[in-house]
Amino acid sequence: MLSRLNQYKIMWVFVHFDLPTETKEDRKEYTLFRKYLLEDGFKMMQYSIYSRHCSSRENAAVHIQRVKRNLPQYGDVIVFEITDAQFGRMEFFSGSKLIKGPPPPPQMTLF
Repeated sequence: MLSRLNQYKIMWVFVHFDLPTETKEDRKEYTLFRKYLLEDGFKMMQYSIYSRHCSSRENAAVHIQRVKRNLPQYGDVIVFEITDAQFGRMEFFSGSKLIKGPPPPPQMTLF
């Protein structure tokens, strides 16, 4: 029963990337990958770190597969998922000052 409940956990998918930008073609691939992430609902947290809220593990798996299908030819990409509870325990700092993290997405109401 616990494993069935786990599949419905709210998840966050993170994409970290380090892509070359030395040539015009490198910059074009970087831009296309970044645009793809934005079009798929990812939000920039920092340069080269994007996150997306997903309603379940299954939904997270769909977006992870989409990222894999859109990987650039060169560079490094890291994709991972965390639960909503883990995301809520993150602390955000600007310099040495603790700042408020990004707000959670609005809840959906089902009728």
